Amino acid sequence: MAKAKLYIIHGWTYRPEPWRDVIAELKKLGVDAELLRVPGLGTKSEKTYTIEDYAKWAREKLPKGGYALGHSNGGRILLNLLQNEPDYLKGIILLDSAGIWEKENRRKVLKAISKTLAPLKKSKFIRKAAHRLIGANDYENAPENMKKTLDNMINSDKTLDITKVTTRTEIIWGEDDQTTPLRQGKKMHELLPNSNLTTKPGWRHSHYLVSTPELAAEIADKFQKLQEAK
Repeated sequence: MAKAKLYIIHGWTYRPEPWRDVIAELKKLGVDAELLRVPGLGTKSEKTYTIEDYAKWAREKLPKGGYALGHSNGGRILLNLLQNEPDYLKGIILLDSAGIWEKENRRKVLKAISKTLAPLKKSKFIRKAAHRLIGANDYENAPENMKKTLDNMINSDKTLDITKVTTRTEIIWGEDDQTTPLRQGKKMHELLPNSNLTTKPGWRHSHYLVSTPELAAEIADKFQKLQEAK
């Protein structure tokens, strides 16, 4: 039997390079992992994406019966794919996943990702991001299509029915996450009928930027549990 591979769908970031360090650490632990580059992120694009676009893309990239990890918006993509086809994947890992609708979530998300928009703008915008201005200002300076894409992602949570996702799920959540707070992780665990939740003290939203060996070890543990599940 061929060794199972873990496919990783990153979140709303224009710098996926740090994920390659996580993959290198996973390799040391015997985990075969591959990063899937989300369309419209990492390279300049004029397209406006919907969650349906991303779910379709994920289905084309992920093998049926495989395993996947989704961080932040990557988790949202997996949840939208699996609410319609819960048997498409054998198991998933959700890392500080987006997908829980909260009325005030939009502003928080915009603030949290403000720096990730900087590579698409010239010096004026980069200075704003560097000076950590509020997300709303950075959002207004982002390319119009990516503003619409981000709005599409956040608004899609209104209609996402997580209870339909019966796929075996391991959830990892940072207790100090300010972008998708722990209460969202607990809610996600409550709604997902076949899930386990592990919370990590001191971890924030993007722990892959802090300690790749620590994150890789946690991912490897959860991946093994998914494969051992009956």
